[in-house]
Amino acid sequence: MTKSIFTFLTVLFAIGLVAQNKTDYWQQHVDYTMEVDMDVDTFQYTGTQTLVYTNNSPDELKRVYFHLYFNAFQPGSEMDIRLQSIADPDDRMITKEKKSRIATLTESEMGYLHPTTLTQDGKEVSFSEEGTVLVVELASPIAAGSKSTFNMAFKGQVPLQIRRSGRNSEEGVALSMSQWYPKLAEYDFEGWHADPYIAREFQGVWGDFDVKLTLDKTYTVGGTGYLQNPNEIGHGYENAGTKIKKQKGKTLTWHFKAPMVHDFMWAADPDYIHDIQQVPNGPVLHFLYKNNPKILENWKNLQPKTVAAMEFFNKNIGKYPYDQYSVIQGGDGGMEYAMSTLITGDRTFGSLVGVMAHEMAHSWFQHILATNEAKHEWMDEGFTSFISKLCMSEIMDYEKENPFEGTYKGYRNLALSGKEQPQTTHADRYDLNFAYGVSAYSKGSIFLSQLGYVIGQDKLMETIRRYYDEFKFKHPVPNDIKRVAEKVSGFELDWYLTDWTQTTNTIDYGIKEVIAAENTTKVTLERLGTMPMPLDILVVYNDDTKETFYAPLRMMRGEKENPYAGIERTIIEDWAWAYPTYSFVINKPLSSIKAIVIDPSQLMADIILENNVWQAE
Repeated sequence: MTKSIFTFLTVLFAIGLVAQNKTDYWQQHVDYTMEVDMDVDTFQYTGTQTLVYTNNSPDELKRVYFHLYFNAFQPGSEMDIRLQSIADPDDRMITKEKKSRIATLTESEMGYLHPTTLTQDGKEVSFSEEGTVLVVELASPIAAGSKSTFNMAFKGQVPLQIRRSGRNSEEGVALSMSQWYPKLAEYDFEGWHADPYIAREFQGVWGDFDVKLTLDKTYTVGGTGYLQNPNEIGHGYENAGTKIKKQKGKTLTWHFKAPMVHDFMWAADPDYIHDIQQVPNGPVLHFLYKNNPKILENWKNLQPKTVAAMEFFNKNIGKYPYDQYSVIQGGDGGMEYAMSTLITGDRTFGSLVGVMAHEMAHSWFQHILATNEAKHEWMDEGFTSFISKLCMSEIMDYEKENPFEGTYKGYRNLALSGKEQPQTTHADRYDLNFAYGVSAYSKGSIFLSQLGYVIGQDKLMETIRRYYDEFKFKHPVPNDIKRVAEKVSGFELDWYLTDWTQTTNTIDYGIKEVIAAENTTKVTLERLGTMPMPLDILVVYNDDTKETFYAPLRMMRGEKENPYAGIERTIIEDWAWAYPTYSFVINKPLSSIKAIVIDPSQLMADIILENNVWQAE
């Protein structure tokens, strides 16, 4: 069959109150000041937190919630029980005997995070731990438009590294400190989002962090925020030619500030190598990785690729708004955090670059465009997967005609398996990890690549840049990306958002009949799936010349530009969804036609490809 035709274009801070679902958009704000002491022998820590909460909502708040994520790493926790009950548990979290690693944790190995005192504006409050959520009954309601200050003392224990955070990972990283502090839950136009930590996905309140970390002075620390005292710390952070003012004793206090973020991660190890790269007209990149001869060459070679990735995302999404980004070995795979990422480091070079590119892309799709991951995980994981695949194609010189081929294959496997659930399913409540993964990553990525098929590749890339520009430092919802695409393209796209993300309706079009009609050819198509789409139809003649026909979708109220430069296109009559069949005429005899193909780009996620092709016998 003829080769698929595929083309795609690869082409400071300001918080405006721009409409999301309505014109009176608002979001909460929180500022953290924390001081933490870590004992690297016991992996226990104590801390204090002063939290200033600004209630920008129109509502009076009588209760607040905090996340206590480390409490998930205890035998009998919701995370543990879910791990034991789901049919396809995460391989990273189970033993060789297929048992929960959390269930086997001893008292000194498990994690915990416990507030010991808590006041609101100087008054004691009533609070109770409910697993990974702290419920706080306020001493005084927080009025709309007012602020309240919480002072908390807390203690914690870092669990053995099982999922994302923890101590002593398989690659020997001492501390991967994510989801480690009492974190205020988000309150928005839908209400509170105090989700228990069962499996995955997070959301946070925008704000400023001021964090002091005290631990053994042999450890090098990296993560979120700008180091405020580099000339006291050293460890490769000091300014060139400056003498280090050594702190006395066996510990060092690292002081970080992070403006306008919604999370704070740090990692520490006594054997980290610390390298620095400067992105031209961009941020400083920090690389922290173990001094392990097996990985040194790959981590050195990773650095120019990271510079290239940052430049790619800056160009195709929008300018990265911070002056720093850190790539740090730690965790159990790859996970994005504010101004930084944790990735495992003992990988092939291609895999190392791939996980870096994916996690860096999350700096835009989640840590600047801060969707509620628990409800709309496909918007961060899917959009990240889409843009990182384009990035990898460019920076690694991959010569793939369609870089999303594997993504579509994964989606078709799910759609045909009978295990698919709508993308409106809460991230923790998918029946299978397989179904969650494909829905969030593959189907979420296809939302964009297929949108390019619907509105045109140039309009897609313009949509992404405008979406970033309008919703950075906010909490966008699915309707926001749809509305931006409508404004850019001029098309009506409610049908697209509804069918693709809120149902498990599938796309299946076929060529039902091709018959001779005197000196012309009549082609009859059929819609076998429920989800509507406009159609590109390629006709290849015996002399290898080509032309295309475009059947617009009536409810879209418009036609995209011709995506195939140099190939003549005929726009035929709109196809209204309710009609199961549709016919058009080719003004050439049947004997002159070699083949007819629905969607030669294969960017339409048709679940059955065999009926998309007709070939002359």
